[in-house]
Amino acid sequence: MSDRPVSSQVHSAPQGLISIAEAHASIAAQVTPLGESEPCPLAHALGRTLASAVHSPIPVPAFDNSAMDGYALHPHDAARNGPVQLTIIGSAYAGTPFDGTLAEGQAVRIMTGAALPSGADTVVMQEQVTVDGAHLSLTGPLRAGDNVRRRAEELAEGDAVLPAGHRLRPADLALLATLGVAEVRVVRRVKVALFSTGDELRPLGAPLGAGQIYDANRYGLGAELREAGAEVIDLGIIPDRREAVEAAFTQASEVADLVLTSGGVSVGDADYVQETLQRLGQVGLWRIAIKPGKPLAFGRLGSALFFGLPGNPVSAMVTFHEFVLPALRRLQGEQARHPLRLRLPVTHALKKRPGRADYQRGQLHYSEAGELQVTGLGAQGSHRLTSLSRADCLIILPPECAGVEAGALVEVEPLGLLT
Repeated sequence: MSDRPVSSQVHSAPQGLISIAEAHASIAAQVTPLGESEPCPLAHALGRTLASAVHSPIPVPAFDNSAMDGYALHPHDAARNGPVQLTIIGSAYAGTPFDGTLAEGQAVRIMTGAALPSGADTVVMQEQVTVDGAHLSLTGPLRAGDNVRRRAEELAEGDAVLPAGHRLRPADLALLATLGVAEVRVVRRVKVALFSTGDELRPLGAPLGAGQIYDANRYGLGAELREAGAEVIDLGIIPDRREAVEAAFTQASEVADLVLTSGGVSVGDADYVQETLQRLGQVGLWRIAIKPGKPLAFGRLGSALFFGLPGNPVSAMVTFHEFVLPALRRLQGEQARHPLRLRLPVTHALKKRPGRADYQRGQLHYSEAGELQVTGLGAQGSHRLTSLSRADCLIILPPECAGVEAGALVEVEPLGLLT
C-alpha cells in the first residue's frame, strides 16, 4: 500500500478558470454576518447560532455531592489505617439531604447525586464495605475526598459556557438546561429564496412530457438549507422566459437575505439568469477549476447575496457544499471553521484528468484489519444522483492529479457532519 498522500494544496487554475481558493476569497469578501438576533426558548434552539455568549448563572455542581452509591464518612475516619467500625445514623438521597451533622465514628448512607452531609468529606463505595444492621466495617484503604464532586468544580458562577457564534447541538441544550437557562439569544434565521429555472422541469406528481424531467434540485438544496438552519422561501420552478426570470429575481431580492437558483447559469440561448442579473444586480459568472460544478454565478441582487448553481443535480449539491454553505454559516454569525478532512487509503484506482479539482463521491468503511478506508462509487457523472445518495463523503483529488492507484492516500471530506 502506498503511503504517499495525494495533496490538496492550492495550485494555479488552468487558463480561463479561477481556483477554488480564489472563489472562496471573493465570496468571503462580500459576506458579512446579519447581526440581528432574537430570543429563542431552549426547547427550540437546536441548530441555532448564539448571538451572545452564555455565562453560568450558578455554580456547577451547586453543592458538594456524592459521585457514587455508598456511605459518607468523617475525614478522620477516612484517613484511618486498618479496620474501622462505624455507626450508620441516617440516609441521604438526591433531592432529600441528610438533616444533621456527621461526627467521627459515624456514617451516612448516600446515593449518587445526593448532597454531602455536613461534617463529611469522603464517600466509600458500597462494594467496599460490610454492613451488619446499623454498623459498617471498612477494610480497604481510603483517601480523603474520594468519590465527591465538589461545588463549582466544573463551572463557577459567571464562568463562560458557550461563545457567541456557537451553533447549538444536543449536548449544548443539555448543558444549558443544567444551568437553568430557559431562553437564549440567537441570530435570526437567514432567509433564503430558492427556485429552479428551466422549461424542462416539472413539479412532482405532474406527468412528464417529451424531454421533461422532475425538479430534484429544489428538494435537495431546500433540505441542505433547512439542515443548515436557514428559513427557506420556495418560489418554485421559473420558466425560461425573460419576464418570468426578472419577476422571480425582483420578488426574491425583496424578501430574502440570500437568493439561490439552479440552472440557467451557462451561456445557452434560453439561459436568462446572467442576462437578468446584469440588469438587476452586480453578479459575475465564474468558471471555477472544480468538477463537478464549473459554472457558478455569484454577487448581489439588491441587498441580497446571490448564488446561481449549475443545473446538473450533483453539480448543484457539490457547489452548494463547497461555496454556499460557508457563506450561509458566515451570514448566521457562526464561528469560522475549516471542513473536517481526513487522509485515508483508497481501495480502488480512481480516474481523473489533470486541470480541475475533482470532488468524487465515496463511501467510508473499515478493512478486515480495522483500518478506516474509502471506496469510490464508480461512474461520477454530474447527473448521477444515485452516487451522491449512496455517498457519505467526497474524495477530493487536486487539480494536477492524473488519477490515483489503489492504496494511495487521498483527502476525504465526510458529508453530513458539523465540521
